[in-house]
Amino acid sequence: MGILDVFLQSSSSLSLLGALLVLLLVYLISSSSFTSQEDGKDPPGPKPLPLLGNLLQLDLKRPYQSLLELSKKYGSVFTVYLGPKKVVVLAGYKTVKEALVNHAEEFGDRDPIQLMHDASKGNGVLWSNGDSWKEMRRFALTNLRDFGMGKKACEDKIIEECDYLIEVFKKFKGEAFDTTQPMNYAVSNIICSIVYGSRFEYDDPEFTSLVDRTNRNIQLAGSPSIQVYNMFPWIFNWVSNRKEMQKLTSTNIKQNLLLFSRLKETLNPQMCRGFVDAFLVRKQNLEESGITNSHFHDNNLMITVLNLFSAGTDTTATTLRWGLLLMAKYPKIQDQVQEELNRVIGSHQVQVKDKKKLPFTDAVIHETQRLANIIPMALPHKTSQDITFQGHFIKKGTTVYPLLTSVLYDESEWESPHTFYPAHFLDKDGKFVKRDAFMPFSAGRRICLGESLARMELFIFFTTLLQHFRFSPAPGVSEDELDLTPRVGFTLNPSPHKLVAVSYM
Repeated sequence: MGILDVFLQSSSSLSLLGALLVLLLVYLISSSSFTSQEDGKDPPGPKPLPLLGNLLQLDLKRPYQSLLELSKKYGSVFTVYLGPKKVVVLAGYKTVKEALVNHAEEFGDRDPIQLMHDASKGNGVLWSNGDSWKEMRRFALTNLRDFGMGKKACEDKIIEECDYLIEVFKKFKGEAFDTTQPMNYAVSNIICSIVYGSRFEYDDPEFTSLVDRTNRNIQLAGSPSIQVYNMFPWIFNWVSNRKEMQKLTSTNIKQNLLLFSRLKETLNPQMCRGFVDAFLVRKQNLEESGITNSHFHDNNLMITVLNLFSAGTDTTATTLRWGLLLMAKYPKIQDQVQEELNRVIGSHQVQVKDKKKLPFTDAVIHETQRLANIIPMALPHKTSQDITFQGHFIKKGTTVYPLLTSVLYDESEWESPHTFYPAHFLDKDGKFVKRDAFMPFSAGRRICLGESLARMELFIFFTTLLQHFRFSPAPGVSEDELDLTPRVGFTLNPSPHKLVAVSYM
């Protein structure tokens, strides 16, 4: 889907006509034509059109695929224009690692896409830069650890949540069901316990609506119309998906304000229950010291909590749903996972310390992460200074896309990059092996701050569910018919499907 499709899908002929006229006018008065190389040292790339850039060469439903194809022609460092915006794309494991790890400082800034800038305005931990980002990331990491991330206390929370999730799966009594909501609610409860200090019931409408709105927003953020808005915000601010996202975000903010208010009423500075409590105490202490211009203000609290909530729910829950779908599609691999679990663990609860004794299961989880390719383009980076990289000059402030899909599917790093092949993570003796090109959490300064939490969740949720259930396609659907094509969205979720979970414990 390209920019013309976005026009054609508009329900307002007046808005459509207006947008077309503006585009035509800008095109006609544009005195400077694009070149993909401002000088000989610039990264190469396809020749862009004035204003539109390279949009006509991109599939806006799956832009990462288009960029992957362009990398085959223009190399591992190349330029594209997303509308009028110049973007440098990094492709392949070696190039992405060299940029994000070896030149972490130069490639370490974030480029907030227009939609996210509208919402965050430089606050939070995902889309911010400078001192505010450093302060919020440091504080978030410290408190995520303080409230259990990577520790036994967090492991216990995940195990407890598994019990609730298992009961939900059992209620379907072997009938096919959509795993989306129960999986989202279970995973979200882990970040909720860390952020708010408590979990929620799966039938609590305040909780479920917050989770459902967040996941709807993540889906809409990857839609073609939103991508076009990000490129041409002055023209496309009328698109319906943007209006829906604004409404959903506004409602989530109001709901969080209510949650914050309740936490303030029962706040005990000597016994913080979660991240919000810790933030409120720090803010209060600074204000009592006469410091009024710190980064600990209400907007940073709100946006950071929204960042943690969305990132802490969607990617892990999505990966787990891919894992169950892959088990249903490849029953022989499911057999091997369950044989290993039965042989090593039996009916006991799996714990993180068991991971080393479960190499095949661990390999399946890693291969699920690799193949699922949840965030194929990473979040956009920006150069913090001029840099000459692999012989190409990249100016300070240039948007950079580390193409993670090109790392996870790098044909020079993976034996079978486009198939589900757990042996990628096993040696000839069946022992688990780490792979350098396994980079689903990105790398460098902007690596996912919840990586250790996500790893723990993936292992415990996946193994516990496979201990209790046999997963298969819905009646009338064969394994071959299970579709592995991802749904369009900011993150790559499985296409809508139902599974059967038969309890055998």
